[in-house]
Amino acid sequence: MADKWTAAERAAMKDRAAEVKGKKVDGLTAVLEKIGAMAPADRKIAESIHRLVTTIAPGLEVKTWYGMQAYFLDGKVVLFFQDAAKFKSRYSTLGFQDAARLDDGDMWPTSFALLSWSASVEKKVSEIVLRAIERN
Repeated sequence: MADKWTAAERAAMKDRAAEVKGKKVDGLTAVLEKIGAMAPADRKIAESIHRLVTTIAPGLEVKTWYGMQAYFLDGKVVLFFQDAAKFKSRYSTLGFQDAARLDDGDMWPTSFALLSWSASVEKKVSEIVLRAIERN
């Protein structure tokens, strides 16, 4: 039977297993190490997202999730950044999980493709992150 997981997917699962086993690494340190290891274009986006999120939502906990930088609220993933190189994609992904309050009727986006970072991208991401953590 052929392995149905790619090497990148297996690596992400190993990262997650290590996170769950509780290797006592500071979340922020782990995220900064992941960002530092990224290709320059991905790193610029990752650093920009990190700076933005920690500025506008300082109450979110920073740590890795499946080896990706992620931001948690009350122990649940709100958003994460997946660099393009991780799964050999042509774009990076800013994704949101169930804890994000992005509901908009019967359908809404939970991830966004990012090719680069600009002032207009920062404005849109800021609006989405603030909406995602809004408490009703």
